[in-house]
Amino acid sequence: MSEREAAHFWRSPGLPGVDLLKARYVTHRFSRHAHSGYAIGVILSGVEEFDYRGARHRAGDGSLVLVDPEEAHTGQAGEPGGWAYRMLYPSIEIMGDIAAELLAGRGTPCFPEAVVSHPHSAALLRAAHAATEHGDDLASSTLARTAFGVLLRHHAARRPAGARPAAGGHAVRRAREILHERLVDPPTLEELAQAVQARPFALIRAFKAATGLPPHAYLTTLRVQRARGLLDSGTPAARVAAELGFTDQAHLTRHFKRIIGVPPAAYQRAGTYKPGLRDRT
Repeated sequence: MSEREAAHFWRSPGLPGVDLLKARYVTHRFSRHAHSGYAIGVILSGVEEFDYRGARHRAGDGSLVLVDPEEAHTGQAGEPGGWAYRMLYPSIEIMGDIAAELLAGRGTPCFPEAVVSHPHSAALLRAAHAATEHGDDLASSTLARTAFGVLLRHHAARRPAGARPAAGGHAVRRAREILHERLVDPPTLEELAQAVQARPFALIRAFKAATGLPPHAYLTTLRVQRARGLLDSGTPAARVAAELGFTDQAHLTRHFKRIIGVPPAAYQRAGTYKPGLRDRT
């Protein structure tokens, strides 16, 4: 495997509500984070290793990676040569619509297994992903919906009510509200605990149990999510950094890449980027 790293993030008119990432990583490491939607991908070569739901998983060539919304996870190379993959990030609404059509009455779907082997789905996902590179909207939408449907039929289950601990009870719910309200000027842990009438260590434990992240990492993920919206609207990265409480643009870039996989500038070009044919994998 080549040692050169490359990552391309984009969106396609044929797949509204689905972000796409094609990347080869060797030394890059994703910090612990969560997505608002699903993360579904196929490993093209090498091995990806990631921590998820209290266990370490390894996904090798041809494997499918299935991560549910709002579930914290990491990502790094599982062998010296790194890994290459194609990822699709469909929204909860898209997967819910497909599940309602194919699996009536099963509710919001979840994937109990983080790494599965299903060659047919893998082939469909690769084909759908590649079709977006050529601007073939009908093929990409048809193949992606078919692939998601196959995955839901074979690997999904209904997400149990309260699977995520009721946002951790009142203390965690209020702590999250405060972090949303004070995105730019967050309180210290002690101030946050006092505001929600909890002890600091007890709050950390409850917060992590509810979100998979300690408060500071949750805040960083929230800032990056807000940064995406501002970048989508055309706001320059330096201004985004200032508006969201990052120390400077470099600080934003570091955390943005550790969570999204590409720096802000590359992300902002997502609407116009088309990977070249010679870059196809």
